[in-house]
Amino acid sequence: MRLPLPSARVLWLALVAVLLTAGLARAEGSADTAALQVALHERSLYLGDVDGYFGPVTSDAVQAFQRRAGLPATGYVGPLTRGALGAYARRTLGSRALRFGKVGWDVAALQFQLAWHGFPSGVFDGVFGSRTRAAVVGYERWLDLFPDAVAGPAVLKGLRSPPPHSPLTLAWPLPFPVGDGFGPRGDRFHAGIDILSPHGVPVAAARSGRVVYAGWREGGWGIEVTIAHGGGVRTIYAHLSDTAVSVGDRVADGSMIGRVGSTGDATGPHLHFEVRVRGAAVDPMDALP
Repeated sequence: MRLPLPSARVLWLALVAVLLTAGLARAEGSADTAALQVALHERSLYLGDVDGYFGPVTSDAVQAFQRRAGLPATGYVGPLTRGALGAYARRTLGSRALRFGKVGWDVAALQFQLAWHGFPSGVFDGVFGSRTRAAVVGYERWLDLFPDAVAGPAVLKGLRSPPPHSPLTLAWPLPFPVGDGFGPRGDRFHAGIDILSPHGVPVAAARSGRVVYAGWREGGWGIEVTIAHGGGVRTIYAHLSDTAVSVGDRVADGSMIGRVGSTGDATGPHLHFEVRVRGAAVDPMDALP
């Protein structure tokens, strides 16, 4: 079922969406700064996004930590400040192989880089637990490495490369503005974009393909549709109120696949839209016009 031609109001809203979402794509910050932000967040001194950017909020948190530690409140992170952070700050990323059970600055930096390369591991906390292990295994498979769940030289070499992008262009599934974008959100990582929309608005397939999932998905997704487009690219549409397709259906670009809802972990109606490339979450904004 192809969606009806948009009304003048929808076209106007689409223009507003383009204007509001211009420049929304976010770039990867410094993994070392992200690890510092994690340490400060754990001490309730930093309340911003763990985004890897050393801005005024991070500087203020560093100064608050320095005052608490009896150090000059310069806002500069030198040897004395690193030393005051204790065992957490003794290791930089690449100074040791990281595996299950490791804790520290280098683990937090690893979690940050894994997230930007498409494999978030939950909370940025500097603890190599089960979710970080799963993220490492996923990234090793993405790199065609043996999945030994150890972040060694080959994994770190891969993480030094730019994050992956969709090789396919996509169309907007809704003509509305983006709320939360792809990237850090608090002490976690948002692996898609949230398109704000009234409840019940039809959602369009971003490209032709085959439906590989349609229905309720646990883990906060709610009612979800996933479409495989070829070339390892899949799009995910979550928090729907209902679906208009079934697994195995072939859908055309722009055809209706469901309606906007607020099912799963959603505080209001919107579409959570993700793009995956061979399992890695990539920024949808790079593939959208």
